[in-house]
Amino acid sequence: MSKPRVAMVVQRYGPEVNGGAEDAARWLAEALTTIAHIDVLTTCALDYTTWADHYPPGQSQHNNVTIHRFPVDSPRNWQQSQLKTGRLLLSKRSLDEEMAWIREQGPFSTPLLQFIKQQAGTYDAFIFVTYLYATTFFGLPLVADKAILIPAAHDEPFIYMDAYRALLNMPRHIVYLTEAERDLTMRVAGNGRIPHHVMAIGVTPPDNISPDRFYQKYGIEGDFLLYSGRISEAKNVPELCAFFQRYRREHSHPLKLVLTGKSYLTLPDDADIIPLGFVSTQDMFDALSAATVFVLPSLFESLSIIILQAWLVETAVMVNGHCKVTRRQCQRSQGGLYYTSYDEFAAVLDRLLTDEPLRRQLGENGRRFVQHHYAPDHIADQYQRLLHSFTAATPNQFK
Repeated sequence: MSKPRVAMVVQRYGPEVNGGAEDAARWLAEALTTIAHIDVLTTCALDYTTWADHYPPGQSQHNNVTIHRFPVDSPRNWQQSQLKTGRLLLSKRSLDEEMAWIREQGPFSTPLLQFIKQQAGTYDAFIFVTYLYATTFFGLPLVADKAILIPAAHDEPFIYMDAYRALLNMPRHIVYLTEAERDLTMRVAGNGRIPHHVMAIGVTPPDNISPDRFYQKYGIEGDFLLYSGRISEAKNVPELCAFFQRYRREHSHPLKLVLTGKSYLTLPDDADIIPLGFVSTQDMFDALSAATVFVLPSLFESLSIIILQAWLVETAVMVNGHCKVTRRQCQRSQGGLYYTSYDEFAAVLDRLLTDEPLRRQLGENGRRFVQHHYAPDHIADQYQRLLHSFTAATPNQFK
């Protein structure tokens, strides 16, 4: 049986890109090279706030994946964009106004959309990653009969727009990353008739993980909380910093907060808050294994890959309980605790810092959960069956 040809459409792509959905897309593209010919169709953008071209346009190869990059029609002004978004969400709007806003939010690339339309017959399937961006919104309808959508949706205002509800009813198949995402999307979009599965992604750690190497490289000693991801208001990092500083004022434990990832805000001038910037995958796993506790303050997630990575190295986690997805991950795995207020944050942190056997048990529970549900070979097998249904005579034979 010949391998199917699959195009993955995603707004940004590359090892330098800092974003959960983009990390998932890159892992999946590379994992699927064992069962399909994978082309990634993406923009030249690196920074999601501006979508300004960063990579050169054209074709390249990385880890057996063929990457086609297309220039963005025009970058966006982040401040103006935020103002327009606020006005749109607070107003009564038409479908045309929503579509115009999606185009302005971007990244909108006419050459990318032209390529999808012209090469539609070349591919057996198109995988679109994230519902939110213009690459998916304007690209998926061009090949809806061959489209697999990975929405990466969470309970945010945008998903309730009429334009997105229509989009969520278009693809031939939907892959949800978690049950919570599936339940939300079906409730909002009423798209239960669309064939779908919950398949998530696999998680593969580096071969050599060393907490000592992290301590030595960055000169960090003692207990520390770790956050990894975009350092932004959207990820609720300001609240995390405020909670941490209040905790340090009220408790004698010499704790530090270490943050990795690109920063989009000004952090407090505090010697106990240590931003390391964007780090390599190796350094990130070393940090996860060295951390006393991993903390995720985000209110909106469709799947937290970084939590899965923390559990793989048996690190206990604490998450914002207002995020249904991460709270449910902790409940299902018994690998972490959650908080919904500062008082709960302090109580959970106290318990984790003073109870090493509990931390160890949570980490072990998390590792078993990830190994059972997110084994790369198992997920590749699921996708192989799904892609076979796209090339078989009768569609949607995936069971």
